[in-house]
Amino acid sequence: MKFLVHAFFIILILLVTFFGLGPVLYADGVIQERIWTAVVVVVLYALLGILYSRAIKWIKKK
Repeated sequence: MKFLVHAFFIILILLVTFFGLGPVLYADGVIQERIWTAVVVVVLYALLGILYSRAIKWIKKK
């Protein structure tokens, strides 16, 4: 169970990195588009971090 939780969150973080940071770094649009994409990516990283820490605590209690 612990392995599956770790694998799940690692895959999610890799997907956010690939599909989130790519458009920020290589976007052809205006700087405002890059900034909004970067803000969304940072919020997703924070959300994933919070959920990951809660999942680890939940696993340890079981």
